[in-house]
Amino acid sequence: MVERPRAHPRYEVDAHVDVMGSDVLLYHRIQNISLGGICIQTPAVEEVGSVVDVVINFPDLGAQVALLGQIVWANRQPPKDVGIRWVDLDNERKELLRKYIALVKRREVPVEDNV
Repeated sequence: MVERPRAHPRYEVDAHVDVMGSDVLLYHRIQNISLGGICIQTPAVEEVGSVVDVVINFPDLGAQVALLGQIVWANRQPPKDVGIRWVDLDNERKELLRKYIALVKRREVPVEDNV
């Protein structure tokens, strides 16, 4: 199987996120983030295909952003994490993500795929 390169590099961050789907999941650790989506650790795993509301706090920017996402994969074994792809990302939200990722880039290196 040939792997496609990622459209958006992922970056590890030391940040948390609130997610609202069938459950309200407050203050969950972000494993990595990109312009395409986010991976979070959570014991409450939504079903693949579920649409969720995501609120990310950017303390370094003094900003908060609410995004719509869709669960694209779910790991039900430890560390119990999910991948969320951004849906209908407008220019304002995309620019805020770009600013945050630019800050993260200065401190981190992209996350390598381990698959």
